[in-house]
Amino acid sequence: MPRLFIVLILLFGSAHVAITDGTKGSKISFWNKQHRGANYHNKLPTKDWWSAAREAGISVVRLFPNSWQTSQRDFLLGSADNYEKLNEQDFQKLKEVLDQAQSVGIKVVITTVSLPGLRWRQQNGDQDDLRLWRDLNYHHQAAIFWKDLAFRLKDHPAVVGYNIVNEPHPERAKAAPFSDFWWDDFPNWYAKVVNTPADLNLLYAKVVTAIREVDKDTPIVLDSGLYATPWAFAYLKPIRDDKILYSFHMAEPYAYTTRRINNGRFTYPGTITIGDGEDRIERFWDAKALDKFLQPVRDWQKQNDIPSNRIFVGEFGCGRAIPGAATYLDDLIKVFNRDDWHWAFYQFRSDGTWTERDYEYGTKPPGGPYWQAVERGEKPQLPRVENPLWDMLKKALRR
Repeated sequence: MPRLFIVLILLFGSAHVAITDGTKGSKISFWNKQHRGANYHNKLPTKDWWSAAREAGISVVRLFPNSWQTSQRDFLLGSADNYEKLNEQDFQKLKEVLDQAQSVGIKVVITTVSLPGLRWRQQNGDQDDLRLWRDLNYHHQAAIFWKDLAFRLKDHPAVVGYNIVNEPHPERAKAAPFSDFWWDDFPNWYAKVVNTPADLNLLYAKVVTAIREVDKDTPIVLDSGLYATPWAFAYLKPIRDDKILYSFHMAEPYAYTTRRINNGRFTYPGTITIGDGEDRIERFWDAKALDKFLQPVRDWQKQNDIPSNRIFVGEFGCGRAIPGAATYLDDLIKVFNRDDWHWAFYQFRSDGTWTERDYEYGTKPPGGPYWQAVERGEKPQLPRVENPLWDMLKKALRR
């Protein structure tokens, strides 16, 4: 046999071995290389929306179906007060949307903002619903809900993740006093709530077990505590499942990234005030400061031997009209890319009711006529324009 032919057999044989490991054909293989995507909230996405997202370079979308309209109290759940079974009409609506995503080649992480005992604040009179963190019965109901949903979605090709709950915040349930990560210590707080309803690890273990009874394949995404802050990784326990991703969100320093709080006071890079009174902190924020702020995630990875392709920055963003927003987002993306973390910015083409983080609108605030129209009950549309902020994001998506 010619030597070249033997070499080719050896080469292709080796390649075959390399790609037929335990994850080939499995949904977790989607996450083996870095993906860059976006969030979509509130309005039911259309087929045109999915096509536009694909054209922008978005490969994965965190989708929030709980915010869609329903014939019952809570989408999919029926009622967050007492879950019994999936709302079939709602499920079919979700399936149609997932079919649209699959038709253009975009994958989806299903993300819940409501669970039994945890109704989304915007659908709860702007009040936190904290029953999930006070009553273990709601842990049980949450596990049943996710088991039911996973059973119905496990074979859908667009679904590459179940994000159990968006931005969990058991720290707010007052099971033990906790103020803020800038001043309080997570491990000390967690020691007081272990095995109580406020134990996020307890909830995750129960829900993951329930899902795996019916779906062995679909990856599961677990947010860190206190609204998915990176610092809450200090008490997050990894689960012995090779198809788990761990997620955090990044909008810090919040006093800078949020327009109504910033109110023209801060720019980036620059000195930004956090808190007030005796708790007042002033720090200079730049690329190095952002990098340092995310160090707890890397420390946790190293401690628990978690590879970077199992870390997902589920949300990050900044008010588009805030001075320095483009630089802030660009600095963050450079850190995420260097560490090879998956990421999804917040958000792509919102429903028009919250334009602060819809970057295609440019860097100018909506202005008086826009808000006057909103107050009249109208739904004004801002023009989408070419601008440096959106150009930067598009390049990052397509790199």
